[in-house]
Amino acid sequence: MITEKTAIRVQYFLYFGAMGVFLPYFNLYCLHIGFSGFQIGSLSAVRSIVLILFSILWGLLADRKDLRRPIFILCSFASTALWALFLFTTDFRFMLVITIVYGAFYAPIISFLEAFAMDVLGKTKSRYGRTRAWGSVAFIAVVLILGKLIDRYSVGIVVALVLAISTAQAMAATAMPRIRSQRQAQPHDAVRLLSGHTLVFLLCAFLMLVSHGAYYGFFSIHLTQLGHGGSFIGVCWALASTAEVVVMINSPRLFARFSFKRVLAVSFAAAAMRWGLLYVAQSAVVILASQLLHAVTYGAFHMAGILYMDQLAPASEKTLGQALNNAVTYGLGLTVGFFVSGALYESGNTASLFLFSAAVALAGGLLFTGFHWVASFGKSETSP
Repeated sequence: MITEKTAIRVQYFLYFGAMGVFLPYFNLYCLHIGFSGFQIGSLSAVRSIVLILFSILWGLLADRKDLRRPIFILCSFASTALWALFLFTTDFRFMLVITIVYGAFYAPIISFLEAFAMDVLGKTKSRYGRTRAWGSVAFIAVVLILGKLIDRYSVGIVVALVLAISTAQAMAATAMPRIRSQRQAQPHDAVRLLSGHTLVFLLCAFLMLVSHGAYYGFFSIHLTQLGHGGSFIGVCWALASTAEVVVMINSPRLFARFSFKRVLAVSFAAAAMRWGLLYVAQSAVVILASQLLHAVTYGAFHMAGILYMDQLAPASEKTLGQALNNAVTYGLGLTVGFFVSGALYESGNTASLFLFSAAVALAGGLLFTGFHWVASFGKSETSP
């Protein structure tokens, strides 16, 4: 029998291993089979919409009925089986239907995994980054290897590879720990979850992920249009994840020195800078340098966001809190980001996508910083 922490690490490794195939290359696959920019953006956005609805619904069911583990296993196997349908079609309408049904079961996997990690880590939650880093290591390995394979063979192999890794993840899901809720849900817990601080955080995190829509949806296409091949694309994604791993491994030091709110505020500023660089960058060196900021815009932001939501959520609403966070950010945020990026891409200028992203990240940072400055000023005014 493997330990609870090992089971969590294995899940992160396999989940993000599959993501290392999907994120950089699935949209390239869609372009390869003849889809337009709007169709590519629509597939990504519809997938995100489904994530919004079903991650919250599954989260509510898990917390109310204490069914997190059974739902996690069910959704892991069901989503894997549904993904296999992509092997049999290149028709846009059929792929849209598969995306919707597949997404309904895929939706809760990552938010449930984050909730499992918070429970297993307990009083050592500041070490969350070291556990989560296993996913980033898998992501790095996959994008480096796959970039070379695509250059040698074809981007068409991505569907089969996602299926293979997802199958392993579903099998490993049966080893997830059996953790029961520490406290029965109270009627006012849902209201407490949606406090002012939570709502502002979710709104700003939504804007942060809107700004990532161009990166996750069209970065690989942008590099292709600049004349770069699959190997360079793989190196770019791997470098970003390597920077992410470094900051995650050092998460105990980071959060011992800085508050979650401070880390989040700096992440917004770094995102505005990163997207601004991609807007003007032409050379490979500048593009690679901008990828190092992924350590802050994703690594530090993601860790601080997960830990901050865990801090804000009542004890009986931990799964729902992470599901809500995931739905608003990677669901609704990326939905808007994908749709806007898809529309802007139709103009044929991928660089303009990152100018939009920089403006949105800056707006999110100003709102987040401004709210907490006003809140702290109000406290100082009322203190004796």
